[in-house]
Amino acid sequence: QVQLVESGGGLVQAGGSLRLSCVASGIIFSMNTMGWYRQAPGKQRELVARITSGRNTNYADSVKGRFTISRDNRRNTVYLQMNSLKPEDTGVYYCNAMRDTTYWGRGTQVTVSS
Repeated sequence: QVQLVESGGGLVQAGGSLRLSCVASGIIFSMNTMGWYRQAPGKQRELVARITSGRNTNYADSVKGRFTISRDNRRNTVYLQMNSLKPEDTGVYYCNAMRDTTYWGRGTQVTVSS
């Protein structure tokens, strides 16, 4: 059974930092592209950052220079370091694994107060 379990969300003031983690099981982690998506209230889910099996990364324009995605294949974990957080970064952050099939975690709430 595939599981993606996110952690690290919370409430933070604008300008602060958070580090999200996602631990995967049931997949060959190293061969999957891993991503972080977010969904704000009333909005569609959007890509935040993605890292391929070859460690190529891409980011949404809104987070470039502030967020960093990384992966640890020994720990089956993908991270999202979020710095200089803004209120518009508020939302539920979801972990995503993609290879032949796409899997989603249940999400972790990030709230940035102004």
